[in-house]
Amino acid sequence: MPERHLTAPLSDADAADLRAGDVVFLSGTIYTARDAAHKRLCELLDRGEELPFPAQGAVIYYVGPSPAPEGRPIGAAGPTTSYRMDSYAPRLHRLGVKASIGKGKRGQEVLKALKDTGSVYFGATGGAGALLSMCILSSKVIAFDELGPEAVRELTVKDLPLLVINDAVGGNLYVTPDLAAVGLE
Repeated sequence: MPERHLTAPLSDADAADLRAGDVVFLSGTIYTARDAAHKRLCELLDRGEELPFPAQGAVIYYVGPSPAPEGRPIGAAGPTTSYRMDSYAPRLHRLGVKASIGKGKRGQEVLKALKDTGSVYFGATGGAGALLSMCILSSKVIAFDELGPEAVRELTVKDLPLLVINDAVGGNLYVTPDLAAVGLE
């Protein structure tokens, strides 16, 4: 199974080389946002304001982490169901967001936006939030603090384990899974 080590923000070439089924260990700077934050991000754009983070090459993690235990930058940080962001995601991809991280299938508009913009959708393991949080080195709220766990955070991650679910050329692990590639045969 292909394994890649990438650093966010992602380049066009990074995304173009990925295929559904690839395992990725992601390091660098990523941003958190769930549905309430996505709504607010689009409201900023509607008013002609800028996003609170640079969109070009950005990776957005659909997560609402639990409070940080003493000595840790964040609590459990498992993915949330991605389809709740489907009405907002195409717009953000058109602005330069290169990847999103979540769990579950994406709608047709998102799949089209991924192909049109050369972007990807990563799956993170649901139910493993405590384990995934061990890959998060730092966390700071950068927007919408009043949303609590749904605030937009800037995370520094090291070797966050992900699986490419939808690639930039239309590959979809849910439709044509290569079970051997993901170790499930």
